[in-house]
Order: sequence, then structure tokens, then C-alpha cells
Amino acid sequence: MAHRARVVVVGAGFAGLAATKKLARTGALVTLVDRNPYATFQPLLYQVATAGMGTSDVSYPIRTFAARWPNVRTRRAAMSKVLPGERRVEFEDGSGLDYDYLVVATGVTTNWLGVEGAQENALPIYSLHDAAALRNRLGQLLEETALGRRESTHVVVVGAGATGVEMAGTLAELRRRTLPLTHPEIKPGQTSVTLVERFDYVLSPYKERLRNAAAAALGRRGVRLRLGSTVAAVHPDAVVLTDGTRLPSDLTVWALGVTAPPQVADWGLPQGKGGRITLTEALNVPGHPEIFVAGDLSGQPTPQPQLAQPAIQMGEHVGRQIAAALQGRPAQPFSYRDPGIMATVGKAEAVLQLPNGLTVRGLPAWLVWIFIHVSYLLGGRNRASVLLNFWWRYAGPRRSATSISQ
Repeated sequence: MAHRARVVVVGAGFAGLAATKKLARTGALVTLVDRNPYATFQPLLYQVATAGMGTSDVSYPIRTFAARWPNVRTRRAAMSKVLPGERRVEFEDGSGLDYDYLVVATGVTTNWLGVEGAQENALPIYSLHDAAALRNRLGQLLEETALGRRESTHVVVVGAGATGVEMAGTLAELRRRTLPLTHPEIKPGQTSVTLVERFDYVLSPYKERLRNAAAAALGRRGVRLRLGSTVAAVHPDAVVLTDGTRLPSDLTVWALGVTAPPQVADWGLPQGKGGRITLTEALNVPGHPEIFVAGDLSGQPTPQPQLAQPAIQMGEHVGRQIAAALQGRPAQPFSYRDPGIMATVGKAEAVLQLPNGLTVRGLPAWLVWIFIHVSYLLGGRNRASVLLNFWWRYAGPRRSATSISQ
């Protein structure tokens, strides 16, 4: 039997799944590896963290995904080392896989930026585990406040990018619309939501009109904005700014950037700014054209934003390049097609910015935001469940906005 190319894809995020879909059609033997048995739809993690959705709504079994193609297999493992000379990857459990082509799409992790006490006292929102931990902690704090065991449940969100804005907006809506019904024992002054950002505006990639609209929408929902403020330290009960201001915080949410995980340094691949792996324009490693990197860990000559769309397009590009190599054709440089960016603030309020300069805000942008996010979910059950949860949270009874407990 003729040798079939072995392709190992490490990472089941947007980039890894997109690459696997392209490679599945080549006839190559593809193995998709991830430390978790599921893929996570990260743009909706804030909904899990605020109890609007369950963990199963934004996750999808990798084996179910791979079952679509007879030449795709999966493996649950965490990569510990790459041996380019041997064309082999090794995993933390001591096992390994040989490859003809390797796709590294493991993603990144929370960047604590060296802020004192941040890692110990703040909760990130990058993984499914993070979102579930946030939801459980918030529920615990509210319950203890309602029972009089603690004085307050003040939340500080650090970072006013899309994740921070979405988190703060949703928390503020819950505070004003839902808690008076579900936790009537808690007085308004015992809770607050504060958003801290080092820039003088929220959503820095957006045009000024949309930034101002988002900030105004947050203000209407009761979010306290601390713009132009830098965090100096995070304590168990407060966030301290560089000007000495102490913001009471019973729960600090860290939504302030990502970086390459420390273990990437052990893989033996060249790294550049932010720990990203240094690549050629075709997204492969210099000197090792059989190793490709896609997604947030990709340090290509033209850095791309660490968002879903760049990751998807890089994954598809890598899949096409490996398919071309199997046919003896040369690799082509990656070119990003910007579809635009969007973020939501809360019910019927979102901002949308297209590459041609067109901007949309309010209800139309919010409906587009929902449609786009639902369409990218894996599996019909997930799409139906997420749509139902959106409707229930924003159109159902106010008391049911936090209807998910597990």
C-alpha cells in the first residue's frame, strides 16, 4: 500500500478545527490532538460566566467532530516537545506521534502582565474552566451577601476590549434587572460593576463613534468606567490603580490580553514578540517547511489580531498549503481577508465595524452579532440551545436571566 501522509494537528481551537476540515479532504491520515476532549467556542464564554448558558452549549466533543471523516482520528494529550529532526511530537503523558506534516494551533494563555497579585487574586476568562469558575464564584458571593455573611459583591473587570465590555455589560444588566427579583435581600449599594481600562476609551480597535456609543451604553447600564487608569496591584478585596486609588472588589475579572504559554519555550521552535512562533509568510517554520503554525500562536511577518476570524483563515490556509505540498506544489503566502469586527454591550446593543468603514450600532448590530455567533457554532444541538438561551435571557422573564447553575 502506498504511503499516506501523516498530519498531526495539535490544538482544537478555531485554527486547528479549520485546518483539520481542509486536511480531511486530502486523503492524508490526520490526527487531531488536544488536552481536552472538547472544542470551546470562546466568544460566548462570558455567557457561561454570567450563567446565561451552560458549558455544554459552547463546547463540542472532538471525537464527534472527527467522526465526519474516516481518515481523521483524535487524541487527548498535551504537547511537551517537538523533535523536528525526527519529525515527531511528544506528549506530557510520555507518548508521542510521528508526522510528515505538523500543525501547531495550541493557542495562548492569560497574560498577567506582571501585575502584583493579579494571578493569585483575579479570575481570567479564557477557557471553559475559567468561565465555570467565574460563574460559581459569582453565585457564591451573591448567596453569601444575601444571607448577610458578607457585606458586598463588587465586581471589577480589568480590560475594556470586547471580552471585558461584554462581561461588564452583562453583569450590569443582571445587577439592575435580575438581582432585585432573585436576591431581594441585597441592597443596590452592596453591588457594583466597574470597568478599568488604561486607554481613555473602550474597544480600542474601533472607530471613535462606536467607542463612544459602547461607553455610553455601559454607562446607561450602571457600569462605573475608570478609563485612562492602569492597574498596579490586585488584592483579595480590591484593585489598586497606579494613582493610588483603591477600588473595592470582591470579584476581579481579568480580561487584559494573552501571551504564549511558558511551555512553548520547551518545544524547540523559534519565538518572537509575545512568545509567538516565528514563521515565514506561508505560516511555516523557517528551516522546517513541514511545520506550520496557525492561530494566536502564529508569529507571521505581519501580526494578525488574536481573534476568531484570523485563526480560522490561518487554519484553512495551512490546510491548503499541506494539500498543495502533497501534490508537489509550492506554498503560498498567507493573506488575511478582514470581515470586520463586532462586540456586544448587552440586550439590543452592539457595535459593528466593516472593513470599508461602515459602522452599525444598536439593535441591527446586535442581531447580526447573534446570527454570526450562532452560525459558527459546531453542531445543530448547540445552535438550537444557544438561540433558546439568548431568547430566554433577553426576552424571557427577568428572574430567569441566570437560569444556568451547572
